[in-house]
Amino acid sequence: MTAYKAPLGDIDFVLNRFCRLGDISQLPAFAGVDVSVVSEMLGEAARFFEESFAPLNSVGDTVGSHRNDDGTVTTPPGFKEAYKAYVDAGWGTVGFEPGFGGGGFPWIVNIAIQEMMNSANMALTMAPLLTQGAIDAILHHGDEVQKMTYLPKMISGEWTGTMNLTEPDAGSDVGAVRTKAVRQSDGTYLISGTKIYITFGQHDMADNIIHLVLARTPDAPPGTKGISCFIVPQRLLNADGSLGKENDVTCVSIEHKTGIKASPTCVLSYGDNGGAVGYLIGEENRGMTYMFTMMNQARIGVGLEGLALIERAYQQALEYSVQRRQGRAPGSQGADSSPIVEHPDVKRMLLTMKSTIEALRRLIYWNAGCLDIAKHHPDAVEREKASDMAALLTPLSKGWGTDMAVELTGTAVQIHGGMGFIEETGVAQHYRDARITTIYEGTNGIQAMDLVGRKIGLKSGAVVMGLFEEIASIDADLAARADLVQTRSELSAALNAVRGTTQWILEHAGNPLDVLSGATPYLRQMSVLVGGYCMAQSALLALGATDLPTDVTSAKVGTARFFCEQILPQVHGLSGAVMGDSALLMSFNAEALTL
Repeated sequence: MTAYKAPLGDIDFVLNRFCRLGDISQLPAFAGVDVSVVSEMLGEAARFFEESFAPLNSVGDTVGSHRNDDGTVTTPPGFKEAYKAYVDAGWGTVGFEPGFGGGGFPWIVNIAIQEMMNSANMALTMAPLLTQGAIDAILHHGDEVQKMTYLPKMISGEWTGTMNLTEPDAGSDVGAVRTKAVRQSDGTYLISGTKIYITFGQHDMADNIIHLVLARTPDAPPGTKGISCFIVPQRLLNADGSLGKENDVTCVSIEHKTGIKASPTCVLSYGDNGGAVGYLIGEENRGMTYMFTMMNQARIGVGLEGLALIERAYQQALEYSVQRRQGRAPGSQGADSSPIVEHPDVKRMLLTMKSTIEALRRLIYWNAGCLDIAKHHPDAVEREKASDMAALLTPLSKGWGTDMAVELTGTAVQIHGGMGFIEETGVAQHYRDARITTIYEGTNGIQAMDLVGRKIGLKSGAVVMGLFEEIASIDADLAARADLVQTRSELSAALNAVRGTTQWILEHAGNPLDVLSGATPYLRQMSVLVGGYCMAQSALLALGATDLPTDVTSAKVGTARFFCEQILPQVHGLSGAVMGDSALLMSFNAEALTL
């Protein structure tokens, strides 16, 4: 089984050249941060995750987490120790505010660390990643007492966090939440109800778990307007801040899943013995607003999971293709069989994986960099511009990143041939782990609906048109490079195609059926276009760099050309599906679909 090796070279290229970390680090919020240490810090992070997290990936998949008779949950062997080492090393603190014990680095640096964590061991990484979401909600909407009570230990990782949204009858329809919250005379609330799909809702790796729970007060209005958000600790705190008695929160069961088996996905019951004590965040009936605060960041994080899984699967497929010999490749000499990496179809699959990884890494890191600028730039106009771009890119990062995770981890299985279907090789785990990423944090169908229903219309279409202008702006630079003539041609043609479908969507905004019928193919079309732009820009940056080794430049230009010349043309075949006959689509009732 291939050992994971962090792709530090491309991560450095994306951070410092494509995303211009040096410019982001000049923002006043990062005045006390020495970005010159980032390279060394990421090198150390790579070593840590390669040695501490990665070897446990297969163990976690094989053993899984288990609920005990007393409702506690035991994680796989080595997980508790690896998580403690993670906490002791401070890796979870890097991107958070220094006032609560964070390292104060730009979030984009934290994204690089998260990528390596996820590639090394996605199931284990879900504990700190869910904690990050809970931290974000408390940081933005909690009062000062709540921040000082919970954030230092959550940021350090001593306590973990969860997000409790889903219920048996309220999945994507969060407005159907039934969990109750009844205000008490002391200002606390008693929480009662059941939540499902709660990642690391119970485990043995931390002293306390801080649940963020969506619930409805007795007089709340119906739907999403009546949802409130509460902090519900697994263990209550004494007056001096020390850990007190267990709260009325019980792990009823953990799910048996296709993948990420080491991550305990829990059914949690609140209030079996009178009510779990909860503390209101912000105001009543504002819970959905608070959840959306962290939505961009969380969805980018899931897209990053997709990228990370493809990277891990690619490394394994590449090593196997070099070692495995089968048949004679065209042009090979001698009677011996060839490594399968020399066969054109295998090489095509590997290049499709590699070039898509690079495109996704650029897109997702760019998306994260926009969040840094949106939060910290001193100019309000620049903050708004970056916020709008982050909002537009987020459904692409999440939707395309995870769709590609399923497709390309499947490609890694295909490269292994029959051995890929055998669990002992380990590559099938990445395929199984990837499958959840298209579902949670808003299914990819919801990402597509969000893109066509909300994001394309931002500023009456000005944001997406600004993106198109940015893509068009590199045309002259591409034209000046003889080896990028075809790349330029394909990017220009793809841009024209997506301009056309985007205009059609804007013109049909008054007919949701037309727009939503083609939403998913449009998400793919827009994503591939933006991926092509990222790769073309990458080629220009590599060719313009005088300090890159020749072989590195050649490799980056080569993968950029492959993506733009052999993957980017896919956008043209999607236009018909985007602008297709919605009446035809909807005419297929259940009976017609059965015949």
